[in-house]
Amino acid sequence: MQSGHVDLIEDDDSLRNSIHDLLSFAGYQVRVWANAEAFLADRHQVAPAVVITDMRMPGMSGVELHTELLARGRRMPVIYISGESSVQQSITAMKLGAIEFLIKPFSREDLLKAVATGIEKDRNQMRHLIEQARFEESLAHLSPREREVLHLLIVGYSNAEIMDKLNISLPTAKQYKSMVMRKLQVRSLSQLIKLSTQQHVQATQPS
Repeated sequence: MQSGHVDLIEDDDSLRNSIHDLLSFAGYQVRVWANAEAFLADRHQVAPAVVITDMRMPGMSGVELHTELLARGRRMPVIYISGESSVQQSITAMKLGAIEFLIKPFSREDLLKAVATGIEKDRNQMRHLIEQARFEESLAHLSPREREVLHLLIVGYSNAEIMDKLNISLPTAKQYKSMVMRKLQVRSLSQLIKLSTQQHVQATQPS
């Protein structure tokens, strides 16, 4: 049995009910909407989650829905289902970051595979956001000297180069490096550089 949430936006009652039953049986928590406007009006957000939307619906289209989600800062994985769509619509959907584009009639296996992929992607995004938030909070606990060391580590300085740059002993340079990594809760230099780059860390520039 799977875990995760699915928001299904489909104006065809029969297809909507069929997909709902399939995904519910597979273990997902499924919410259904007859149109994009009703979905957007709901402010209750859940995660990990994936959106399944028809491309063509009365009112707002799937692409318009996806565009609005991004404008609101909601980067939920989106799966499109469509009976007929223009090439331009398909291209636009993929540019917006759609994880799958299923043409009706599609198989249950293809839909389940797409949903599983979307849920895992959103779960990874959640882990990333939590990790980034924890890292950002930890930055506030660095001393000015530790922020200097952090900057030098980010740009690739070795322990010996940090020693020369800051005019400190090698054991002290190593101690600062260890302290920075401990406070920021990172296990490797590569993880430190990755998180620091993503956070655009403004470390104090040593003179």
